[in-house]
Amino acid sequence: MSKANFSASVAGAAAVSTVREEAGQTSGGPGLAGLPRWDLSDLYASPDSPVLATDLDQADEDAQAFSRAWQGRLAGLKGDELAQAIAEYQRIDEVLGRAGSYAQLLFAANTSDSGVGRFAQSINERLTAISTHLLFFTLEINRIPDDVLATQMKDAALAHWEPFLRDLRVFRPYQLSDEVEAVLHEKSVTGAAAWNRLFDETMADLRVRLGGEEVTLGSALDVMSSPDRTRREAAAHAIGDVLGRNVKLFSLITNTLAKDKAIVDGLRHYPRPTSARNCANMVEDEVVDALVQAVTEAYPRLSHRYYALKAKWLGLEKLEYWDRNAPLTTQDEPLISWRQATEQVMTAYEGFDPRMGQVARQFFDHAWIDAPPVPGKASGAFAHPTVPSAHPYLLLNYRGRTRDVMTLAHELGHGVHQVLAGRQGYLMSNTPLTLAETASVFGEMLTFRAMLDAQADPARRRLMLAAKVEDMLNTVVRQIAFYRFETLVHDERRRGELLPARIGEIWRQTQVESLGPAFSFTPDYDAYWTYIPHFIHSPFYVYAYAFGDCLVNALYGVFRSGHPGFQDKYLDMLKAGGTRRHRELLAPFGLDAADPGFWQKGLDVIAGFIDELERV
Repeated sequence: MSKANFSASVAGAAAVSTVREEAGQTSGGPGLAGLPRWDLSDLYASPDSPVLATDLDQADEDAQAFSRAWQGRLAGLKGDELAQAIAEYQRIDEVLGRAGSYAQLLFAANTSDSGVGRFAQSINERLTAISTHLLFFTLEINRIPDDVLATQMKDAALAHWEPFLRDLRVFRPYQLSDEVEAVLHEKSVTGAAAWNRLFDETMADLRVRLGGEEVTLGSALDVMSSPDRTRREAAAHAIGDVLGRNVKLFSLITNTLAKDKAIVDGLRHYPRPTSARNCANMVEDEVVDALVQAVTEAYPRLSHRYYALKAKWLGLEKLEYWDRNAPLTTQDEPLISWRQATEQVMTAYEGFDPRMGQVARQFFDHAWIDAPPVPGKASGAFAHPTVPSAHPYLLLNYRGRTRDVMTLAHELGHGVHQVLAGRQGYLMSNTPLTLAETASVFGEMLTFRAMLDAQADPARRRLMLAAKVEDMLNTVVRQIAFYRFETLVHDERRRGELLPARIGEIWRQTQVESLGPAFSFTPDYDAYWTYIPHFIHSPFYVYAYAFGDCLVNALYGVFRSGHPGFQDKYLDMLKAGGTRRHRELLAPFGLDAADPGFWQKGLDVIAGFIDELERV
């Protein structure tokens, strides 16, 4: 399966974005009544829907018939016959994708509901069993000799599937025997998927005691953005206490998943822990290395410089870790209603291009967004593409802050991208992570610029600019620090299990490197790595955020320069889905991610914002 497997989790697929790891689950308050909830009936009416049961039964029957019809024959087929087989494979896989998407979304809105968890797990197991009959197909395609496939590709019908075949054969050197692949596939539901579920359910059940009240972890994390430093510190220590009391379990989960990955990577002969992710992202190791090097070398002129300024603005000798997200004013930020947020984001999207606005408007006109921050709901935010025959859904935890408006703009960018790319079909609409963040970060930048330009108060403009810098540092610097943490943990895990204290040391090391000398850290911060879901669901996912942010900064610079036909080229890029690689997509804009100077263009935008803040 390409996207249906629930074990990928809501935070793991390329089309899913968790953009605010600190986002929580508190009530939106009386000023935010009437936030939209999504309606999943466009997928299935309910978990016990007879249509769902029929779809799965029919897919099971079709998958077995597909195996009988095609297994062992692919290398001898004519081009049009292989094209026919791929089209049938896509049709069956999309049915599985629809069921898997429904289970994922239902669980994301109800992670603490044991009945929903049981349903999601049963769907995952059923999909895994059905897709076992399809497993041979991609494996057998990759065994077709290059010269034979080249002959088959001369047929126009098969040439349509060239991007799918191209991306599939990237994994050819790492493919195992059919028998081993089948075992790994079937055991996934009791392996990584089970540990993922344990993490999700444990996180959903954690409660932090604040002011005599038991609140969710997300709610407590949200307090660390309070203008009251005493409240921030109390929340920080309370969170550290809860995470510290559970650190053994989270260390076991992390060690087990890292070892599981090392075993599979070893069997496949991936050269390093990040290689599988880079292959999935269709990006060369060297390009990722260049990004990581560029960002780490820029720590002093970006995060170190900004947080030194922030300490001065707050009147502090040193920042503590609970000051990282502190607002620069002691006044509560004015509440932004959902209607206002919708208008602000849509004004920016429609102002860029009415065609993009028309696609975006559908998410508000229909029940495609789930916005309230309610207990039991997955924290953060994401966009899920589901399947081309349906439509994407957005999950938010909206609290009425400017940050939440930016998150809405971000996830809506994903949604627009997913709608436009859907015309490529289920197998070719999925965009690699390195490009999946493009539309989301671009939409966020459009919205920020529109809001900044509309703000006449110099003090509010300064606060908005500082908040944007912090978001960009969280997206670029913080995510690369996460990537460094993962790299060190996975490298060291190959030599043996890591004790919780050692994982905490690595976490602190990478945080000190990235945040700089303006910060000091108390020992309880060493357990804060435990709540980051990306480490569990999708190892090495995080660099895609930095990739996307720097790419968009460069792309936005091209847009602001008045590049001819930019909107048409931009929409064409989104419509391409996964059919073109980053070099092909960026070429019309005169950009190349392999150029050593490319990443500097993106980082210079952040540095420029900090320059502006230094002047005010």
